[in-house]
Amino acid sequence: MSYITYLRPVVILWLGITSLWSSPMYSQSSFQDVEKYIVNQLIENKIPGIACCVVKDNRMIWSGAYGWANIEKGIPMSIDGIMNIASISKTFTATAVMQLWEKEMLRLDTDINLYLPFPVRNPHHPETPITIFHLLTHTSSIVDGDYYEASYSDGDPVISLEDWIAGYLEPGAQFYSEEQNFLQDEPGSKHEYSNVGYGLLGYLVERISGMPFNKYCRLHIQEPLGMEQSGWFIHEIDSSKHITPYEFADQQNQPLELYSFPNYPDGLLRTSVRELTFFLLAIMNGGNCNQVRSLEKSTL
Repeated sequence: MSYITYLRPVVILWLGITSLWSSPMYSQSSFQDVEKYIVNQLIENKIPGIACCVVKDNRMIWSGAYGWANIEKGIPMSIDGIMNIASISKTFTATAVMQLWEKEMLRLDTDINLYLPFPVRNPHHPETPITIFHLLTHTSSIVDGDYYEASYSDGDPVISLEDWIAGYLEPGAQFYSEEQNFLQDEPGSKHEYSNVGYGLLGYLVERISGMPFNKYCRLHIQEPLGMEQSGWFIHEIDSSKHITPYEFADQQNQPLELYSFPNYPDGLLRTSVRELTFFLLAIMNGGNCNQVRSLEKSTL
């Protein structure tokens, strides 16, 4: 089941880069216009709830929450509500990889097989190595086949990241398909967005760091930045604060169970608008937020 099946509550971070906030002065009327636009979008597109903020000059200058975190229980949307941020999660996965690169624990241009317990090659180009750089830039030639689409389930993943990646990329394994899992193009020659590629990056972080990917991110990214309520798995967060996902069907929003998939480093971080702002500020400020450095400025 793919992302587009769900009409979930939306999280938006405005960076204040448009002309609306190009002036150092922020008029109330400007934000009233934004609020009007958001409410119109919520109504027109039948979105259950929206939480958003504007970040500029090293701080949050405005935030707002509209609609419902849970329609049935009448719980209003909040910038502290926890939600799945989908592919924004990939920025955390890339940060984890680049932290290990800064520590000289990996090379971006080296064959990933140097770090893996099983070989990964595009079967159409078996002599061409796949590198971490290829994975980061979506040029690895690894693509999302039917098994990826079918891997969604309610609750936390029932398959480990290691078993999933091995099953998808190791020849002859359970989820392996030469035709569906790989492009005909040579690694490095074509850009093709790859969720599985970012799952593989998460697994490489596990192999190289010696700890589970979710634990690495918690210790080296989330906790140092103060993202105390955030987590990759449902059991890591306060589920009572989790915003309910909805599917628009039969002309109304239908509540869904909290879901997951084993390829979780590609899009399963659960956080709030407020806590995501801490990470955003670090990236905007050369890797530093509140005296905590996630990456060197030169890396960014």
